Amino acid sequence: MAIVVSELAIPGLKIIKSKKFGDQRGFFSETYNKQEFAQAGIDLDFVQDNHSLSADKGTIRGLHFQIPPFAQDKLIRVIRGRILDVAVDLRRTSTTCGQWTSVEISAAEWNQILVPIGFAHCFCSLEPNTEVMYKVTNYYSPSHELGLLWNDPDLRIAWPVKAEDAHLSEKDRKLPRLKDLSYRFD
Repeated sequence: MAIVVSELAIPGLKIIKSKKFGDQRGFFSETYNKQEFAQAGIDLDFVQDNHSLSADKGTIRGLHFQIPPFAQDKLIRVIRGRILDVAVDLRRTSTTCGQWTSVEISAAEWNQILVPIGFAHCFCSLEPNTEVMYKVTNYYSPSHELGLLWNDPDLRIAWPVKAEDAHLSEKDRKLPRLKDLSYRFD
């Protein structure tokens, strides 16, 4: 098998490492193979690929999620630079509901994170010109998109950037705190 899958502290979140085969020309890597992922217990139907560039170190994107019927599983990888990836459990029946975990994802480490439906997701660029690619299992639907305030004091996420130095969209600056969020996943 060309991938290694390991669980994070919150059930459902997985780190995936793909093998790289290198020679004098560079390298080759299968970053996604539906059959191998299914054999590893990740049997998802990805329908859309997304690609973002964060020009500045300290760029925050999130905490975002979509609600049914457009909820999304996400498979995130970094092709240049590195990020701190954060997921907040919003599954009402989970023993970890309201808790978060983070992991560094980088081009150098060649790791990916699977964030399943039921989590709010965010990342912070740790280097300038960081490029992130991610697959999703449902199409983007603005009318089904919700989010959480990235620096909600009740969550106490350990961010590598101070609030005054973070680069955010205006939309992300206005997201609600967890205590004010009207939606939880069943």
